[in-house]
Amino acid sequence: MTAFPSAVDVAVIGAGAAGIGAARRLAQQPRVSVVVLEARDRVGGRVWTVERDGMPLDLGAEWLHSADRNPLTALAETVGFSVHRKLPDWVSRLRRSGESAAAEAEWLAVREAHYWALHRAASGPEDRAASAVLDPGERWNPLLDAISTWANGVELEHLSLLDHDRYEDSGVNWRVREGYGRLFARLAEGLPVALGTTVSRIDHRGRDIRIDTSRGAVTAARAIVTLPTSLLAVEAPRFDPVLPDKIAAAAGLPLGLADKLFLGFDGRLPGIEDDAHLVGSTHRRETMSYQVRPFGRPLIQCFFGGDFAAAMERDGMAGMAAFAAEELSRLFGAEIRRRLSPLAASAWRGDAFARGSYSYARPGHADDRARLAEPVDERLFFAGEACSAYFFSTAHGAFETGVAAAEAALRSLPQA
Repeated sequence: MTAFPSAVDVAVIGAGAAGIGAARRLAQQPRVSVVVLEARDRVGGRVWTVERDGMPLDLGAEWLHSADRNPLTALAETVGFSVHRKLPDWVSRLRRSGESAAAEAEWLAVREAHYWALHRAASGPEDRAASAVLDPGERWNPLLDAISTWANGVELEHLSLLDHDRYEDSGVNWRVREGYGRLFARLAEGLPVALGTTVSRIDHRGRDIRIDTSRGAVTAARAIVTLPTSLLAVEAPRFDPVLPDKIAAAAGLPLGLADKLFLGFDGRLPGIEDDAHLVGSTHRRETMSYQVRPFGRPLIQCFFGGDFAAAMERDGMAGMAAFAAEELSRLFGAEIRRRLSPLAASAWRGDAFARGSYSYARPGHADDRARLAEPVDERLFFAGEACSAYFFSTAHGAFETGVAAAEAALRSLPQA
């Protein structure tokens, strides 16, 4: 948008998945004036597609999780995007990772037992760390921990058992061929988004809410806050009066870290089909998951998380690429090194407007999601993946909470 308004009915803070969901719902009420305040120079937040060598690369969210009941699946097809309905082969990736058939069978049995143990422990009298169910000395513990850093952005020792158990997944995971970030950019077309607009203070003392931004102040009858917990926990922006319950809830739901590296790859790997996944090492948690030639494109996508990803961010893309090349060369021979070329990498911990990838609950803090989502005085509303009770850490979970917050805000407006 070009003209920055001085007053609106509803201000949406953040143009990520939740903010776009909220703004699209508000736009259905033509009598309600809206502005979306976004600090970045783009929409999408942690859903971001870049292009390298003519290929769309999703640096953030990528999967339509629970795609068979995910509202974004139908939306994507409605606006002309292609939904790739091939399921990922995450469960069978060990057979491509240098392990024997017997080792893979053993791993699958341990993996199944681990997730059942997590489920049983979640019904216990207290919420504990997910690492509590690990069998000490189990050969597969490092891989279970590595998978947690990919799925949750954090090691099992920091993860709430109860929150983990509440997550719902139908097991149907698809992708958007043109890029998930491009889908959200399309969904945001025509919305009143003010880019490059950083919010510093939300003053809710008066009848109207005053929002101080880098482009000046705007007043609103209602505000929908969709910022990540990493910012809310450190009072960025600042609420006036302070909202200690929100700060505490956000602190209980920090953002984990999962990053990606894309390597251009000339050729094919023997016996490895397009879209196949494999693991660099099954003996340590400091390893990467690799997807070979996704969509049949000439690249290898590397995925890694937790403390290991934080260390890799400090090494930069060159360090990430060197680590990946070392792991891949151990599996496929040194010759593979000359066929790899770094294309792009994410670094979400170092991103000033994210400071992480997606939320997890600390042990004892599973109920903080509901606390974070509660409105304040029916004037301040909250949305985002961290507010989703069952679909946290996903783009569709964020989108749905944005829609729900918009509907709540509309109900609270007299003229709506």
